Amino acid sequence: MDLRSHTELLLKNYYRCFGAELIKMGNHQADRLMEAAFVVLSHDAQSDPIFNYGNNAAQTLFEMDWATLTALPSRFSAEPMHRDERQKLLNEVTTKGYSADYRGIRISASGRRFYIDSARIWSLCDSSGKHIGQAAMFSDWQWLQSESH
Repeated sequence: MDLRSHTELLLKNYYRCFGAELIKMGNHQADRLMEAAFVVLSHDAQSDPIFNYGNNAAQTLFEMDWATLTALPSRFSAEPMHRDERQKLLNEVTTKGYSADYRGIRISASGRRFYIDSARIWSLCDSSGKHIGQAAMFSDWQWLQSESH
């Protein structure tokens, strides 16, 4: 994947959906988005979507390197009991084009659970308007305590 063109796709579609810039577009935007303090993820449009982007904040939070993250079906970012809720969200985004205030529980590679709040999810369309995936960004999250047995 070409990070520069994918970053441009992420940024243009974010602007299309929310009417604001995710980051200032321009010089070194791929590097700046990769280094942003907030999480940005995207997945493709397969029937079982695979992550195709995760900035450094996403890789750190999900405890995965680029190669591991971009080989992962995105449904595995949620625990099995939260996957129906996640799928309803993705269906809403496919229909409406975006969701401005998602909340939910996700899980890292090591099994650590965290709660995300105020996440923005948006559809990714190519220059011809064809749906090619979805993206998410959030900066508000907290680790959840493990339940003791």
